[in-house]
Amino acid sequence: MSGSRRQPASHDRGDPPHRPLIGITMGEPAGIGAEVVVKALADPQIRGLGRFVVYGLNELMVYAADLAELNIYWYRQPHEQVGRVQSGVVVADFDEYAMIGPTVRRPTAEGGHASMRFLDEAIADLKAERIDAVVTGPIDKTSWRMTGLHFPGHTEKLAKAFKVRRVAMMFVGGGLRVALASAHEGLFELRNSFTIGKVFTPIDLLDRALREWFGVERPRIAVCALNPHAGEGGLFGDEESRVIEPALLMAREAGMEVEGPFPADTLFWRAREGRWDGIVAMYHDQGLIPVKLLAFDSAVNVTLGLPVIRTSVDHGVGYDIVGRSQANPGSMQAAIRLAVQLCLNRAAAGLSASTESTEKRS
Repeated sequence: MSGSRRQPASHDRGDPPHRPLIGITMGEPAGIGAEVVVKALADPQIRGLGRFVVYGLNELMVYAADLAELNIYWYRQPHEQVGRVQSGVVVADFDEYAMIGPTVRRPTAEGGHASMRFLDEAIADLKAERIDAVVTGPIDKTSWRMTGLHFPGHTEKLAKAFKVRRVAMMFVGGGLRVALASAHEGLFELRNSFTIGKVFTPIDLLDRALREWFGVERPRIAVCALNPHAGEGGLFGDEESRVIEPALLMAREAGMEVEGPFPADTLFWRAREGRWDGIVAMYHDQGLIPVKLLAFDSAVNVTLGLPVIRTSVDHGVGYDIVGRSQANPGSMQAAIRLAVQLCLNRAAAGLSASTESTEKRS
């Protein structure tokens, strides 16, 4: 199948305009971003959840759809006209980056500039309330570094764009909601930057998100220990008594229901039984291993602390499978579903981007 993907005028006209308008950034153009976006939006159930604008390259969308033999249609528009989306799917095309595609399969400065440009346009539309939420595709952090703009990832760039000092990454999947006290930071660096505030922040942001976005009236939160056996009374480290327990005390004094610190090797098993609404892990792999073990193809990354909703796929750019139509769209589909649900929950609670607060509780 080839040719134009301009959507026929009669297609998807049944979409009511009050359905959330979700922006989707393609991510690294040399990766599998276009493929997982096309495959996700080819699902009628996903497409029926709302209205969608894809920030990326129309040429790559056509290529991915042809490769997968998918009969999906969309409108192509210049990226300046995003706010006019009334139904279906629109591709906000950045054709100036058309030279980057599936034959590259490696990080480049051009790819970094493109994926950052897609995100910048989505951020501008979020700020102008032209879209209700953003779902981000996979980026190559090396490509970003090659541009000379040193953001470790989406989370840090979004925090700067929205002038937010406190953010946290949360991963949703397999019945778990796991926020991280540290994310894009090496373990040796963490030892020198492990503070009470570093632990309190994700507890506070997770509690707020569970209330305002997930509709949990009184969230129950469990906190992982840092050291084996929760330090074993100081035999394996004193971070539990010196850092984590004071952070838990602060949270309780602020009215939060929080328990811990618990050894991570048993906490996640108990969490599967539904004892807690959310978990705070101390570092990246501690939180991500159980989530990916339970939901490898459907885990979702959510940024906590922003005044807007951002979800993301929980996988990389997949250079090794580009052009083979082997990419699994499960994480993109789950990220879209969650973004839509959070928009609906926020609307039902009478909240908007302009009314949500990210400031520390008094």
